[in-house]
Amino acid sequence: MDEDGGIEAEFRDLETASNKSAATDDGASEKHAAETAGVSHPLPPEQVCILIPTLEEAATIGSVIDGFLEQGYENVLVVDGDSTDETREIAREKGARVLTQSGSGKGQAVREAFEHIEVSYVLMLDGDGTYDPAEAEVMLEPLTRGYEHVIGNRFAKMDEDAMKRLNGVGNRMINGAFNVIHGANYEDILSGYRAFTTDSFERLLLDSDGFTIETELAVECVRQGIETTVVPVSYRARPEDSETNLHPVWDGGTIILTLYSLAKTNNPLFYFGSLGATAIFSGLLVAVYVLWQWVQYSVGHNILAVVSAAAILLGVQLVMFGVLSDMIVTLHREQRRRFERFTRTQSLERDDE
Repeated sequence: MDEDGGIEAEFRDLETASNKSAATDDGASEKHAAETAGVSHPLPPEQVCILIPTLEEAATIGSVIDGFLEQGYENVLVVDGDSTDETREIAREKGARVLTQSGSGKGQAVREAFEHIEVSYVLMLDGDGTYDPAEAEVMLEPLTRGYEHVIGNRFAKMDEDAMKRLNGVGNRMINGAFNVIHGANYEDILSGYRAFTTDSFERLLLDSDGFTIETELAVECVRQGIETTVVPVSYRARPEDSETNLHPVWDGGTIILTLYSLAKTNNPLFYFGSLGATAIFSGLLVAVYVLWQWVQYSVGHNILAVVSAAAILLGVQLVMFGVLSDMIVTLHREQRRRFERFTRTQSLERDDE
């Protein structure tokens, strides 16, 4: 009897402990549900990966991750550029998956991250606390309407001290240049707040390693015909104890050169046409000088005359090459659209069957 009574008492103790544990788990679940109550998810949170490239972001990464957890997004992937501070440790403590990238630069980090993403949608942002995790729904909602890539426009709701005057002028110049060169107005192509489908990302041909990744993403969206839209987002100033990794003059110049160099495959008429126009203009200037010297002083410059003629001929050939390349690119895009329409039609017919 004593032995049976002891066993029964022990069983009751285990049952009580189990009930307490279950109550604790239920309480944690109820707490998490209460925290995310009222949040309208346009997409299932489990199908969204929050991608955060970081470098020396210990001061802000914790609050950024917390912001997404409060919204119900638990699939957080931090790709760190081998920070020397506690960025990785803080991210792990907050529950994020942490990957130390094998190379360097934001672009390389983003490309490497996709080897570890298995869901259908990605929401990407910087880990410096300048973007608001509460606007995740604003970024993701257009993906439910057929868009494949969403850009958050920082200029729509930017804090007064969020961007230096030089950076603001440079950003607007770059956006204007993008509009002229690539024929699309994305308003803020340098924004780090992006939402996109993994399928659309896999169609992009990206090789940028540094901060030009946003520029390359925008150009590739135009080139590949990715359905892209822009939504207004908030942009806050970096905390005082968080230092930027951006060098305005150097990185700005690199971005402009990237915009121009990528035009040779996306807008070859502009790329080769601008080179050709420069060559023709230079040749005409030299020709005017040679003619003026001959008329005014009866002095001939045979070598300069040859250089002038060669520059003009080169310029004309470049313009012609640009026209032909543009025709080929246009034909290629049309053929690709027809193929995509055919593929969608066949897919719909199979679904109907």
